[in-house]
Amino acid sequence: MLKWGSTILLALCLVVIFYTTRDEAPPAPTAGQMEVYGFDVGQGDSTFIRTKEDAILIDGGNNGKGEDVVRYLNELGVKRLTAIVATHPDADHIGGLDTVLDAFPVESVYAPRVTHTTETYRDFLLAVKREGVTIKPVKAGLEIPSEAARFTFLAPLTDGTQDLNSWSAVLRVENGQDRFLFMGDAPIRTERQLLESAEDLRADVLKLGHHGADTSSSLPFLQAVQPKRALISAGKDNAYRHPRPSVLQDLKKEKITIDRTDQTGTIQYTSTGDKITESNRTDLRPE
Repeated sequence: MLKWGSTILLALCLVVIFYTTRDEAPPAPTAGQMEVYGFDVGQGDSTFIRTKEDAILIDGGNNGKGEDVVRYLNELGVKRLTAIVATHPDADHIGGLDTVLDAFPVESVYAPRVTHTTETYRDFLLAVKREGVTIKPVKAGLEIPSEAARFTFLAPLTDGTQDLNSWSAVLRVENGQDRFLFMGDAPIRTERQLLESAEDLRADVLKLGHHGADTSSSLPFLQAVQPKRALISAGKDNAYRHPRPSVLQDLKKEKITIDRTDQTGTIQYTSTGDKITESNRTDLRPE
């Protein structure tokens, strides 16, 4: 009788566990695993990186897209952000960050030392102030502290020009042997500076600069990075005609697989340290 009662108790426990855990957030990456999401935010940029220790957001899309980014992060079970990187003050990169900052606890904010007079930039600064943190100025060689992966800024190497894109924060992420390179809107000027530096630019996945515009992603730069895959964040039928045909032609010439948010929506890369796999996240789409 005791044995039968124990069996019933065990079955009840399993039922309770099932019903209390089936709706929980997706599990965080295991040790050595990293997830990278190229969020679908239309004509703009927003990338999320998650390790066992880190939750880092690079840009937040345009004004009005912050709600989508917050929803994506909630659906991924994110409770806090260890860092936000605002690559440069253009609205299609920082427009949604005030909404994200108001929605999540954020430990650190990184941005290049350049200002702008737009209301969008002012909203970003006010949201940072409400969060109670100060902006850490980005320069080449600065690292985001992490015990799970290595996050190193490669640019800006020097002060930029009146073109805000030339101030773009360029971030390299290393997880074991896997490498990602995120270019913001860095133009060919920045690419040339990187080529002239002693930096090893090779990466498995390259997030193209400036949404695939022909002001970025020069052929010499692509040949130096030698990526297997290129991530292009752009809006469907956008007015800028991004990505440009010449850039797509160079990518095909170098036999680089092209991943486009305007065609497949949010894209997820899973890195194990010695292998990167790609999948389309049709569940993470704008409303």
